[in-house]
Amino acid sequence: MKIKTLIKMANSIGDFFNSESDKELAAAGVRNHIIRSWDPRMRKELIAYSQQDGSELSDLVKVAVTGLEAI
Repeated sequence: MKIKTLIKMANSIGDFFNSESDKELAAAGVRNHIIRSWDPRMRKELIAYSQQDGSELSDLVKVAVTGLEAI
């Protein structure tokens, strides 16, 4: 899948959870959604992008992806 598409999808998920005032809980929501709904190859591409650049990811998504790296 193209990384631009994954970035857009991840940021859209982040936008949804960003309304949560507890940002740790919001990041966990993003992370859990990605774990449940994304193919492992998609997660791997997003993690690689985050580690190499990550500049187009929202701050909330960056935090969520950091948690994915441990999985």
